[in-house]
Amino acid sequence: MWLNLANIFQKHNAESRSISAENPKGEVGKGAMADPKGQGAARELGVGWKVRPCITLKAGETTTLMDNEGPGVIRHIWFTFSDKFYRDVIIRIYWDGDDQPSVQAPLGDLMCNSWNCRQNILALPINVNPSGGMNIYFPMPFRKHAKITVENDSPNDLGGFFYTINYTLEDVPEDALYFHALWRRSNPLAYGTEYLMADGIKGCGQYVGTFMAWQQNSAGWWGEGEIKMYLDGDKEFPTICGTGTEDYFGGAWCFGADFSAPYLGFLQVRGKSGDVGTRMVLYRFHIHDPVFFKSNLKVTMQALGWRAEGRYLPLQDDISSVVYWYQDLPHAPLPDMPDRNGREII
Repeated sequence: MWLNLANIFQKHNAESRSISAENPKGEVGKGAMADPKGQGAARELGVGWKVRPCITLKAGETTTLMDNEGPGVIRHIWFTFSDKFYRDVIIRIYWDGDDQPSVQAPLGDLMCNSWNCRQNILALPINVNPSGGMNIYFPMPFRKHAKITVENDSPNDLGGFFYTINYTLEDVPEDALYFHALWRRSNPLAYGTEYLMADGIKGCGQYVGTFMAWQQNSAGWWGEGEIKMYLDGDKEFPTICGTGTEDYFGGAWCFGADFSAPYLGFLQVRGKSGDVGTRMVLYRFHIHDPVFFKSNLKVTMQALGWRAEGRYLPLQDDISSVVYWYQDLPHAPLPDMPDRNGREII
């Protein structure tokens, strides 16, 4: 089931399928069948010549991209669309007929692209290339059914929405867990509070990644805060506590430079770290060091700067995040997605 360079040559009892605008249901022998009917760029070439490579997401409407039976594994998803809609297109993924999504996030943020601005990401599970080619490689097994929708929560139509969902039909092991992801935002973070990344996660699973979009509202270094992971009944104090924001994301001493690596990254999107109004993104994927939980999980990040006299300053920055994890079903319902005003980037 799980493939890598060490076993890719081995026989595998799976059937490959691919969903795109050219084969919306991923059916066998049904790709590239759209008829230009004398219109469009393929009007002289006819059926089979790139007639329907993309779709339009109508303003305010939800479009179903995948609605397929299992068992199987989604192995790769690719998107590209206008960066003006990165916070407006909301992706939701439902497993095995559940009416509650297991994934809910603005599509740009899910793919480590925030602030309605493209960033190249060279991580292994999420890879974003020029210009705005978004790829996610987290394997997503499902036993009975997989449904993926995208909502255009914008007053404007979005033309040129391209997508490909590559998956396999195959048996899924009994111990396979389901992929989950959730977006949150605090704008601004209330003074003296910790930023809440994840709460109310109930079940057995493992935490596998963090993405954060951070805007400074105060001058100076902003990353003294510690990440905290409360596992399996932790109350006031967590089992896992970091030593600083840049430490958690694999850097040191205030970063000093941008980097995008297979598991960790820090990028300045607008401005320079330390200046008011600077916008940054950070990611860490726990591929080799997942955080395991048996019953529940809560994750927070402190936002701390410095006062002139050498005391910490609790920050009131604009912070948002996506957390990624696997767990069994059923899962606790995800919190409601903030409305467009709550996601707005000014």
